[in-house]
Amino acid sequence: MADGSATPTITRGQVLGVTLGNALEFYDFLVFSFFAVQIGQCFFPATNPQSSLLLALATFGAGFLTRPLGAFVIGGLGDRIGRRPMMLLSFAMIGLSTLGVAITPSYAAIGVAAPIAIILFRLVQGFALGGEVGASTAFLSEAAPADRRGWYISMQFTGQGAATLLAGAIGVALAAAMDDAALSSWGWRIAMAIGAATVPVGLMLRRTLPETLHATVSAGRAPPMKSFAPIALFGFVAMLSGTIGTYVLNYMTTFAKATLGMPSGVALGATIAVGLGNVIGSASGGWMSDMHGRRPWMIWPMLALVMGVIPGFWLLVGHPTAGTLYAIGFGLRLLLSLAATSAFIAVTEALPMRVRSGAISIVYALAISIFGGSTQFVVAWLTGMTGNPLSPAWYMFGASLLGLVAMAFASESAPAKVGVAPA
Repeated sequence: MADGSATPTITRGQVLGVTLGNALEFYDFLVFSFFAVQIGQCFFPATNPQSSLLLALATFGAGFLTRPLGAFVIGGLGDRIGRRPMMLLSFAMIGLSTLGVAITPSYAAIGVAAPIAIILFRLVQGFALGGEVGASTAFLSEAAPADRRGWYISMQFTGQGAATLLAGAIGVALAAAMDDAALSSWGWRIAMAIGAATVPVGLMLRRTLPETLHATVSAGRAPPMKSFAPIALFGFVAMLSGTIGTYVLNYMTTFAKATLGMPSGVALGATIAVGLGNVIGSASGGWMSDMHGRRPWMIWPMLALVMGVIPGFWLLVGHPTAGTLYAIGFGLRLLLSLAATSAFIAVTEALPMRVRSGAISIVYALAISIFGGSTQFVVAWLTGMTGNPLSPAWYMFGASLLGLVAMAFASESAPAKVGVAPA
């Protein structure tokens, strides 16, 4: 560590607390996307189903507008007053805003006040997540032994994958238990309420965490931006690529239902396949990058993704079966997770501790707010305008190719490869 202080000793349960807290937050945030069709019908009724879907996806994207602000405020405070208090704050905010979405009456009940309320709650969710990522990632990096730093940091993406998996499982269960009318009317609210119910659990898990930001570090002068600008730029491009790929794949459920005409139960199963690929890929990426370095586990999986995304979607469009949907979703997500996790680890450990929380938050938030927030809207609009169901694949292909180029020029940062443990 930069100040010479020993790495704090934390238990597996406390690591799980950070991971589970992040997973629960992403569950709340992502479930809105998975039920975009039903939420659009509830809050944005329109004579054209495509217009209703686009309005719902635009509202989903609104949550990304406040991410940079949350990154600046919460992430920045994480570098000044500590990681732990910011993790508690962000969790409470996103839980309460999710409860607001779950209980807001429909457009039919209260008119235009309904979509306004939903947009406001989404803005609060985005603000909270904007700072959450940096504070919790900095914590995991600083609490990890040098030879297991990749594994610890990978828990961020593993938790996000678990959130996707849980959201998909709940969605499939709800779709199996009720018809489309009931799911659109009130069934989706159950999934949102489950997320809100995790607030007390998350707060309890996080309140026992030690603080990893030492006073001597937080009181010191921040290093000049030019000293870490190259790694921040690489992080932005890598996260841009990973973000677009993530939200294209998270769009699989809506794509299967709205474009391919699959039943809700089958379409929602895609989130399970994508979530499983994320969990396995993220955990494997962290573990393998500790053994062999970050660069190999960035470059080779991303190359395979670039080569496979268009053929995969082409096969799905030509053979829109449940088996094809799940296999393509799982395979593409596995490759993306291996590459994106390794890149995220490299960025995190290369940043100075004094600016780590804020820098990660801002870089991540900018990439996500610009590209993640617009991805699902863009691919839905492109599909509708061109009539080409391969539009999501081409968009993801371009982003993946850009990420591959950036990764090819990245330096190795794994302590086992470079012989040091960056602070």
